[in-house]
Amino acid sequence: MLDFSVILAPLLQLWWILPIVVIIAFFKSPTGKGIVGEGLLNFVINIALDKKKYQLLKNVTLRTENGTTQIDHIIISQYGVFVIETKNYKGWIFGNERSKTWTQSIYGKKNTFQNPLHQNYKHVKTLQELLKLDDDQIFSVVVFVGEATFKTDMPNNVVYPFGLLKFIKSHQIVLFTPREMWRLMEEIEDAQLAKGLKTNREHVKNLKSKRSASSSKTRLTRSKFVDSLVCPRCGNDLIIRTARREQNAGSQFYGCKSYPRCKYTRNIEE
Repeated sequence: MLDFSVILAPLLQLWWILPIVVIIAFFKSPTGKGIVGEGLLNFVINIALDKKKYQLLKNVTLRTENGTTQIDHIIISQYGVFVIETKNYKGWIFGNERSKTWTQSIYGKKNTFQNPLHQNYKHVKTLQELLKLDDDQIFSVVVFVGEATFKTDMPNNVVYPFGLLKFIKSHQIVLFTPREMWRLMEEIEDAQLAKGLKTNREHVKNLKSKRSASSSKTRLTRSKFVDSLVCPRCGNDLIIRTARREQNAGSQFYGCKSYPRCKYTRNIEE
């Protein structure tokens, strides 16, 4: 009779290799690299920033008028509130501050994704309304944590992980006392939804419903929302408005749906 123990014995001695292979494969995957990137970002923030002056909040989900919004990182400091959007991408990244979408080029293929500055603008405005902050007290910053390379000139608030420190430390005007910092922290903690699977599911559901509503719009209409025109400042819809003041009274123009939070306008002739 064939003795299988002779065959299996060497394999059993190597059982420990399988979990190592699985771990290596995971950390080479996009999800694994994203976890490593965010871990690096957290490490940089916690090690390089004085905890007496900078406090970090992670994965904050807040209610909005039409659902929820999820903020990756918030840093509360004496020098302002920093709202951080993290992106895990590899390859070449093309984009600018005003364009609606940016482009990722990898292995000869091009993919578009929402301008992260527009995406983070909504996070900033939600937090700004909650905390009653002025525009010069809150700052938006986008951090690419993956193996990405910028191929176009980026604004100074679009950075790699270590560039985040430079951006934050470039703000040195004291805006809040330690007491005010803790008040802001408490307001966010009181307003945020409980962390967990239920909150994540609700947020994903809201995102899907927004995308479905957006895709149902078909063409430009002068009666209501201008679907083919998007605000370059915040990414929301432009709608036709009628001027009511001074010499322009009665004339029409495109204005942002988010007014008065966003006051972008454009001539209809454009």
